[in-house]
Amino acid sequence: MAVTGANSGLGREDLRRRLHEEREQLAEAVESLREAADVRVKLRARLPLVAASGFVAAFVMSGGIGATMRFLARRGREGKATARLGHWALVDRS
Repeated sequence: MAVTGANSGLGREDLRRRLHEEREQLAEAVESLREAADVRVKLRARLPLVAASGFVAAFVMSGGIGATMRFLARRGREGKATARLGHWALVDRS
């Protein structure tokens, strides 16, 4: 059943005007949401910081700090093995 202008209290021109206003408001809201959700613009502005943070996070998660420290600490403890018996070794560190 169609609603006529007499039943609704509004004329056709009023309905068209209101629909046009609603469409404009909806278009503005969608555009505003699109701008707020655009991550690429925000990421591009902070690319060096994001890249460095990613590198640090990957390094830490892969155990890089522990591996680096073990490597550096081992360097100072190395010496000449004078005798070996399986896993055990006598080391001259002088």
